[in-house]
Amino acid sequence: MKKNDFVTLTIEDIGVGGEGIGKAEGMTFFVKDAVVGDVIQARITKLKKNYGYARLMKILKPSEKRKEAKCPVARQCGGCQVQEMAYEEQLKFKERKVRNNLERIGGFESTLLDAVMEPICGMEEPFHYRNKAQYPIGTDRDGNPVAGFYAGRTHQIIPNTVCALGKEINTEVLNIVLEFMKEFHVTAYDEGTGTGLFRHVLIRSGFKTGEIMVCLIVNGTQIPHVETLTERLTKLPGMTSITMNINCENTNVIMGKEIRLLWGQEYITDYIGEIKYQISPLSFYQVNPVQTEVLYGLACEYAGLTGQETVWDLYCGIGTISLFLAQKAKQVYGVEIIPQAIEDARKNAEINGITNAEFYVGKAEEVLPDYYRKYEESNPGSRAHADVIVVDPPRKGCDETLLETMVNMEPDRIVYVSCDSATLARDLKYLCENGYELKKVRPADMFPMTVHVETVVLLSKLNTKQHIEVELNLDELDLTAAESKATYDEIKAYVLEKYGLKVSSLYISQVKRKCGLDVGQNYNLSKKEDAKVPQCPPEKEAAIMDALKHFHMV
Repeated sequence: MKKNDFVTLTIEDIGVGGEGIGKAEGMTFFVKDAVVGDVIQARITKLKKNYGYARLMKILKPSEKRKEAKCPVARQCGGCQVQEMAYEEQLKFKERKVRNNLERIGGFESTLLDAVMEPICGMEEPFHYRNKAQYPIGTDRDGNPVAGFYAGRTHQIIPNTVCALGKEINTEVLNIVLEFMKEFHVTAYDEGTGTGLFRHVLIRSGFKTGEIMVCLIVNGTQIPHVETLTERLTKLPGMTSITMNINCENTNVIMGKEIRLLWGQEYITDYIGEIKYQISPLSFYQVNPVQTEVLYGLACEYAGLTGQETVWDLYCGIGTISLFLAQKAKQVYGVEIIPQAIEDARKNAEINGITNAEFYVGKAEEVLPDYYRKYEESNPGSRAHADVIVVDPPRKGCDETLLETMVNMEPDRIVYVSCDSATLARDLKYLCENGYELKKVRPADMFPMTVHVETVVLLSKLNTKQHIEVELNLDELDLTAAESKATYDEIKAYVLEKYGLKVSSLYISQVKRKCGLDVGQNYNLSKKEDAKVPQCPPEKEAAIMDALKHFHMV
């Protein structure tokens, strides 16, 4: 068996990237566009020791789970990985993907996941759901301008103006732009030479308002005959904003920093639930508004707000979740690294008359720890607290410094909204090893026809009864002779002053127990079989040990 050989495969499983998995002569092969149950002929493209990759050449017997793709270039385009898989099978695949990562990476028991996982939220109509599309502009072999999408892992443009996931109006916009370019001999950008004018066309739609935005990304500062182009575009129903984005850098980054208004206003508006949002060309805004409402509804439900809570929303974007939460919380603080997004968030709060939401620019992993430190400095002896923390990080997940600060702030609930179940599992493992327990997990299909899946998770601080058994400050009620040399508060004060660390009574009792010191009946572990107790970190254990030596207790 060698490269370019043909093999017959029965597809038995699906990989995390949506590729079909089959076996031949003891080798496992991954085949793009194959569906579980297919019998196929494939050509080997790459061989490793025990596995290989192959290209689907012919479907010998189609699976019952196979559907005909709505898009004529579905296999060529890199946008949809599983469009030929029946939608109900896509949902099952995504549920398995989340669960497998929680078991394999997070180390969560199958019995626990049986109890906490809720059915995936799918779509009734899984096509034409995207409110945003970015089309690269290029030139075909005959010199004509084309628009479409990149083939997977390349910058080769697959011409296509009729995307099954985008709004139908996109086709009309692209046809106008391409006809204009051809008529007035306007050139497309060439990545190789860095020449040519039109780079991309960005189209955004307000699903509830019907407003349309077109942003022309160009390699220059002027578009010839631009009045003709804008006049044609404004005839389309709902056209609200036409802008030009200037990007003269020889880079793969799509958008430049400067935006000029060509016609209308600089933004469009849309609603998620009852909240109105302004959306600019550079705004981060979820691309599937139907499922976004479902996703944020889940986040609010899991937050369990009564109107008395202080909530931190980390990686808040333009305040989409923050403003949802602010309707039911006492106070919401949002954090986002992109200044423009925070400007949009503040503007959106003002538009909706929301006064109990504040927004900060910066990295979440820096802003929250800094807030925590400054609060303790200005409020000696007390601890910064949040009732609920909502976190919606990028694919890389949360920085460990941020996770540590979240744990230290001891929120009653953490709601984790994830776009990558692998990093989600990693972060949940940390949180559940540091005083939190998994209560609910629910995937949501934000991107039908792709392998991507969002997940909303509820974590809760270990229940109150368990905490009473290990956390009550009973120094004066059950002192032993050794303990009488220093109270728990004196040990805490010593560690804080010398090391800058805050330690709990629980951690002190754990270190004392290791030293053979009697911690008293009230500091013994819970007798419940399912009790979960946070363990003292090494650096805090060393600091407590030093305090015990200082007070001549060991």
